[in-house]
Amino acid sequence: MMRTLFLNPPSFEGFDGGAGSRYQAKREVRSYWYPTWLAQPAALVPGSRLVDAPPAGLSLADVAPLARDYELAVLHTSSPGFAGDVKVAEALKAQNPSLLLGMVGAKVAVEPDRSLQASAAIDFVAREEFDFTVAEVAGGRALSSVDGISYRDSGGGVAHNPDREIITDMDRLPFVTPVYKRDLRPENYYIGYLRHPYLSLYTGRGCRSRCTFCLWPQTIGGHLYRTRSVESVLEEAALIPQLFPQVKEVFFDDDTFTDNRPRAEAIARGLARLGITWSCNAKANVPRETLKVLKDNGLRLLLVGYESGNQQILINIKKGLRVDRARRFAADCRELGITVHGTFILGLPGETRETIEETIRFAAEVNPHSLQVSVAAPYPGTELYRQAIERGWLPSDGGGATLVSEDGTQVAALSYPHLGHTEILESVDAFYRRFYFRAGKLAEMSAEMLRRPDMAARRLREGGEFVRFLTRRARTPAAPS
Repeated sequence: MMRTLFLNPPSFEGFDGGAGSRYQAKREVRSYWYPTWLAQPAALVPGSRLVDAPPAGLSLADVAPLARDYELAVLHTSSPGFAGDVKVAEALKAQNPSLLLGMVGAKVAVEPDRSLQASAAIDFVAREEFDFTVAEVAGGRALSSVDGISYRDSGGGVAHNPDREIITDMDRLPFVTPVYKRDLRPENYYIGYLRHPYLSLYTGRGCRSRCTFCLWPQTIGGHLYRTRSVESVLEEAALIPQLFPQVKEVFFDDDTFTDNRPRAEAIARGLARLGITWSCNAKANVPRETLKVLKDNGLRLLLVGYESGNQQILINIKKGLRVDRARRFAADCRELGITVHGTFILGLPGETRETIEETIRFAAEVNPHSLQVSVAAPYPGTELYRQAIERGWLPSDGGGATLVSEDGTQVAALSYPHLGHTEILESVDAFYRRFYFRAGKLAEMSAEMLRRPDMAARRLREGGEFVRFLTRRARTPAAPS
């Protein structure tokens, strides 16, 4: 095997664009997901090293010299961070000109030509799932014989190999927890709604839903939900208390863990036997009987993408969800004692001033414990991006550069004749203020801090970060000119 470095590159300060992230931007409070998409191929390459620069606070000056110790470097990139990641690639090559350097991630998967043409420092990019692709490269196979890559040939041109078949037997993949133990520090990873320190895993890939804005199912994961066996999930879960006794919660980061309900219930019962507190993603249509089984077996929190309180917008984005069903789901969670973190998106196709008001009222009604409000982000490779280009909603196509500001904060890229990007961005701040600065919500958060003194310092820190975020946002242009 080649000596291999897996690198989530340094980026904007506080930028969470890592391998497990759906929200490739600086967040309202300091937040980092685990780089699971890099840890998985790292587990296939003996002797490799995984470096996750942003959570570790590593700069370009810190990581560039590492190139001298490796023969192969694999960098995870994203559309918003690609230009900066190219500079990292060039710095690594300057340290070690013989280094073979590849990039992975949704950005290069959907734009291989454009990505390779960005810099001579990039030797190849991996398309689709890249676990075994990277393992074959690390094993010394000629690039011309590795399925699933595009690469720079000897003449400087771009060659495209056949696509790699998706992985159907997910149990072929080794556990990532030993890589986490070897190379990562759980204390570096924060998510405001998860207990700290937490640990995240995937139990499957792909999502049956067809949401037009969602990046991973449309670029890498696909729409077939392929899962690890219950036995495999529980075997790895059993390692967590041994390897990470400090971890207080496990988060399952599958796009929709609850899609396969019998399997989710079986995993939940096994987790209960292990004494593990856990949380997961869920669609707002899980029946009460399943919710009860999950809650009775250690479930603490559900991360739920409500997106909008307007039914027509949900239809426009192919969410496959009815607002009245989401209301019933929220009531069931509240009655069962399941905490909910809700996510909402403003500026989706069909958005108006009236639908924004409707969504803010809906959020107050379902009243998740916490929420995140984003602006619609047309990532290359998604149906939303294609719609935006075809219909003129994206004034400037920078290949992803228009998705964040100069400091990495998300901007409103889409603009409609009846609703401009400035108004969309301003509505995000209004949404946050009207949701969190209600008397009832302030009392709820105060009661939590009194009930759990261990949370008080953290909530105060996060509250300060949140207020500073709103202040910065008020001074941030809606989109680059």
